[in-house]
Amino acid sequence: MMITRRDFIKGSAAAAVGIAVGMPAGAQELTQKKTARVVLVRNKDVIDKNSNVDPEIMQSMLDEAVTALVDARDSSHAWKELFSENDTIGIKSNFWSFMPTPKSLEAAIRKGIESTGVPSERIAVDDWGVLKNPIFRDATGLVNVRPLRTHYWAGIGGCLKNYIMFSPSPPDYHPDSCADLALLWRLPVVAGKTRLNILSVLKPLFHGRGPHHIDQRYIWTYGGILVGTDPVAVDAAGLHILQAKRADYFDETQKWETQPKHVMMAESRHKLGTASIEKIDLITLGWKEDLLI
Repeated sequence: MMITRRDFIKGSAAAAVGIAVGMPAGAQELTQKKTARVVLVRNKDVIDKNSNVDPEIMQSMLDEAVTALVDARDSSHAWKELFSENDTIGIKSNFWSFMPTPKSLEAAIRKGIESTGVPSERIAVDDWGVLKNPIFRDATGLVNVRPLRTHYWAGIGGCLKNYIMFSPSPPDYHPDSCADLALLWRLPVVAGKTRLNILSVLKPLFHGRGPHHIDQRYIWTYGGILVGTDPVAVDAAGLHILQAKRADYFDETQKWETQPKHVMMAESRHKLGTASIEKIDLITLGWKEDLLI
């Protein structure tokens, strides 16, 4: 099926994206009842023309997102609903050299957690070393954060894909376009621990070919973060934005190099979360220009 920009403008993007990533036709008629909340906060000034991130704006965006996510009266109460002073927290970041998680976003997360009374020595940020990191081994809670981008093996690199380093054998999750990434969330080191899932959509990558692809032509300034407690819903919102950007940029002609079907399969096969965009309670805050969702 060809996805047109008109589909998005008319509001039928949810069905189009579902078909694009392998969603069964019948699943498009799911109930409209909202089962997951995702908050998108954007600010046109958070990142400058040299790709430098303003740390104060970044902190404000994250605080605003967390406050909206849990319906708190202010950010102080919001962080305390998610973390307590007795916690040990691992922040699972992404260190890919071409597009790492912004340090300012990692710092904002740490500051929010510390505001609840968690001492700094019981907070760690890691990626490749999570299985050897004592903070992650003893963690009572996790925060999952990474940039959104297209990915050679999985279609997109999002929250679901970010936990692959918790497996002793990451290649085990590569078959069939990484269709079963949701199984990572059953690993004992992970299961039931994730408090927040955050996708940096400050400057996403929406197209590429081959392993470790990076091409500045397909990176654009979106100036946002996506935040939620459901990793599937956060990824579904991110995928929706990427698909809308691709439809606009390529004039509806460019197919995905790898279909990002693992997002829909997390819901349909593994019952992990909500991938159906019409069932997501999406809250958009801040800058609205070229929202794409």
